[in-house]
Amino acid sequence: MRTLALRGGTRVAVVAAEWCDAFGVVTRGRVQLELRDGEPGPVLGRDAGFWLHGTGVRALRNPGRRTARVRIVTPGARTVTCQSTHPYASHRMMKDDMNSMNDTGVVTGPASGRTSHTHRLRGLAGTGFVATLAAMVATTLAAALAQAVGVDFEVPDGGETIPLPGFAVVTGFFSVVGIVIAVALLRWSARPAKRFVWTAVSLTAISLVPPLLSGANTATTTALLGLHLVPAAVMIPALARSLRTRTD
Repeated sequence: MRTLALRGGTRVAVVAAEWCDAFGVVTRGRVQLELRDGEPGPVLGRDAGFWLHGTGVRALRNPGRRTARVRIVTPGARTVTCQSTHPYASHRMMKDDMNSMNDTGVVTGPASGRTSHTHRLRGLAGTGFVATLAAMVATTLAAALAQAVGVDFEVPDGGETIPLPGFAVVTGFFSVVGIVIAVALLRWSARPAKRFVWTAVSLTAISLVPPLLSGANTATTTALLGLHLVPAAVMIPALARSLRTRTD
């Protein structure tokens, strides 16, 4: 019997030969199964037992910050067929075998953790940039529609009219700021999705203050408030969903 220690954020590949007749039990923390296509699978908590042979699971990952441990048991007293395709089994099935074996330790190296972490950050950034483009298009179209129905977007300070490209530029800039915040939370927060939503909603609420103080007419002020909410409605759910996918 051996113990697999997964430091926070690390990933270890599943070698089929090593899991042919092995049974795993999570003894500390949480372990997420990475499926055949690389998508995140179920998260197993403490005392959860599982088989991996024939399931298509290609890696184990620790989605948390603290070290997770998996007790890996290879039955000695009885034979376990390698044809099983069930990923989960009862902890009690292996209790006698676990008590009859010696314990050895295996700790995943930092390289696998860095690879998994880099993959998650790139995936989040990619999702963010796609959402940014969508937010820029949506905001510009909404501004054009408002302009078409008579909103002049004239700000009394200087008497200048906000051009349509200006909405796209400002939306793109603050959307990128949102991506940076999401990446930072994924890197350093234990609950990145929850904290990102709280932070993004708070910043969106603060961004509504300038239009109210601009002194513009009612139509322009109302349109500006709406145009602050459009990109938020695109970016916040997209990034929050991506964060949950990479941490749950």
